Amino acid sequence: MRIRKALVIGGTGTVGIRLVQELLAQGAETVRIFSRDEYKQYLLANAWSAEGRCRFLLGDVRDRDRLLRAMEGVEAVFHLAALKHVPQAEYNPFEAVKTNVVGTQNVIECAMAQGVSAVLYASSDKAASPTNVMGATKVLGERIVSAAQFHTGPREMRFMSVRFGNVLGSRGSVVHLFAQRAREGRALPVTHPEMSRFVMSVDRTTELMLQAMDLSVGGETFVFKMPVVRLGDLAEVLWRRERPGDLFRMDQIGLRPGEKMFEELMTEEESHRALETESMFLILPFGKNPDARVGRYPGAWVASPGEYRSDGQKVLPLEKTACLVEEMWSALGRLPDMEEPRGRSL
Repeated sequence: MRIRKALVIGGTGTVGIRLVQELLAQGAETVRIFSRDEYKQYLLANAWSAEGRCRFLLGDVRDRDRLLRAMEGVEAVFHLAALKHVPQAEYNPFEAVKTNVVGTQNVIECAMAQGVSAVLYASSDKAASPTNVMGATKVLGERIVSAAQFHTGPREMRFMSVRFGNVLGSRGSVVHLFAQRAREGRALPVTHPEMSRFVMSVDRTTELMLQAMDLSVGGETFVFKMPVVRLGDLAEVLWRRERPGDLFRMDQIGLRPGEKMFEELMTEEESHRALETESMFLILPFGKNPDARVGRYPGAWVASPGEYRSDGQKVLPLEKTACLVEEMWSALGRLPDMEEPRGRSL
């Protein structure tokens, strides 16, 4: 679908910025960028000063009235805003609830009030069998988004969630820490070298979100298929990139509270109501029979029962992990320059 008017909530994050670029490239007339980060909005406005189709809106998903105004006349909403860091959510659990759960409910209610055609909610691998506060808030967000589909009444609306793993190079990604420490010649802090993680580039994340928007009938949770890397391999690749020829140095620091040795993107229970395509799984809402709904999704088939976990997938060899890292840096290089403009007098 061609989206003419879109609202990207959390649009100053790495994925949000790349999504805005792609929406503009696909011919959107207006893209509203909604976030509470005043400074990043200022930098983006300067970087895109020649682009007349962007609107920058300060606000917070906790503020329902502000969201309601932001959605006026919008066709599609991409809800990317979240408190996503596991340790911070463990220490401030109700703050995570207010942003990730109450904020998501606000998005749903405002979208219904304004007659938005489609709402996409960005979730996390940690929503599958959650062991921490952040994951628990994200799975609850998914459930209320899915349930919203049953309350649209006569409105022609679609609500969907997308669940993906680690977006390499996004804000807060460990790759920036590893690269900086390597440049300084300091040992890289690795929780456990055998820890496995699903990873993807920001370009691939954006591509799959737009695919999900096209494919959705309403109420689904889309689970993206993606490569798996070992944390120790990722650290070694980044060290070699920054310090070729130097002996790799690593400190094993142990798992943080709420962390797993593996990542899980789909539980076995979810697989029993799931369809599958070449690039993703589609978890249907409760009570929906995948055999009866398979014909509504072009190119989909009924998924085989079973978990989708990083420790059950083939791990990328070191050389392919290195290629993935180079793809990441290339994708980040296409994002706008976020350096503050120089040479202006007061």
